[in-house]
Amino acid sequence: MASKRSECGSARNGTLAKGCEHCMNGSKMVLFVSGKCATGCFYCPVSNEKKGRDVIYANERMIAADDEIISEAESMDATGTGITGGDPLTNMERTLRMIRMLKEKFGKEHHIHLYTSSVDLDKALALEAAGLDEIRFHPPIGVWENIGATDLAKIISISKMDVGIEVPAIPDHAAELEKLIGDAIAAGVGFVNVNELEFSESNWDMMDARQYELKDELSAAILGSEKLAKHLLKRFHTADIHFCSSSFKDSVQLRKRLIRTAERNAKEYDVVTEDGTVLKGIIYADDLEAAAELLRNEYDVPDDLMFIDPVRKRMEIASWIVEEIATELPFKCYIVEEYPTADRLEVERVPL
Repeated sequence: MASKRSECGSARNGTLAKGCEHCMNGSKMVLFVSGKCATGCFYCPVSNEKKGRDVIYANERMIAADDEIISEAESMDATGTGITGGDPLTNMERTLRMIRMLKEKFGKEHHIHLYTSSVDLDKALALEAAGLDEIRFHPPIGVWENIGATDLAKIISISKMDVGIEVPAIPDHAAELEKLIGDAIAAGVGFVNVNELEFSESNWDMMDARQYELKDELSAAILGSEKLAKHLLKRFHTADIHFCSSSFKDSVQLRKRLIRTAERNAKEYDVVTEDGTVLKGIIYADDLEAAAELLRNEYDVPDDLMFIDPVRKRMEIASWIVEEIATELPFKCYIVEEYPTADRLEVERVPL
């Protein structure tokens, strides 16, 4: 079986896992149920704000109540959810509750997959009973050569879920990784996902400790990881294996999710870019209500092309309007580019 090339260097043998299909379409919500994890993988890329902390996030939105998870899923018209952490199985009660909640709200067709380092038969069956469609095991390196001693084969034989393995391609652990994949395939896993190893702010110390190097100046990927992944595709050419590159996650998956979210939530005055960011005008004034009245009366700006944001204490307005009149206004005016996400991360600000 010849490997099929995807965007940004990704490649695969055979078919994709269903969870990956939702992710590639930008229609998967990422549900981070807890930063707690007992595995302690040296390469863990989870941010310092989340790692080891019992916090919940839906995409970029920090969650305080369950209904906020539903709201975030609706904001992007999610067709599926990927449950991650930490390890979601460190808080089974919460994870089971969230699976049931999503299925009750969006129906059986809402696909849910989950990542865990815990290869545990009883917990896997409990997750399936709650409605989980797909489970991806991420065993720690110490287990890679002994995956046959775990419950993996039992889970595959008993469960009706899609069962797979998902691990990073770590350049100096090639032999262990080959053993893991070979044994997992022999046990009957439905798919294997191999991710390009990346550095982050929270795992930067691994670079010096293990003498890893960056692939290039523009990437967070580790040199040698892609080469190993491509070798594995050839080595196990008859299996369903997907190599997910570092650039694919940012350039394709994230961009498609942003576009999906922006197009669903854009206001009349927002301009959605090809990258999924949003352009808008911003006005700051001591009295925003008076500023709005001035714009209505003196410049005939309709109400649907401006909005007073009481939280950010600013007025949002159509960028094409404020560009024309900014020099005539007694206010500070800007064009901003920001993500359509809950945190409204600002990409660029241009004063007018």
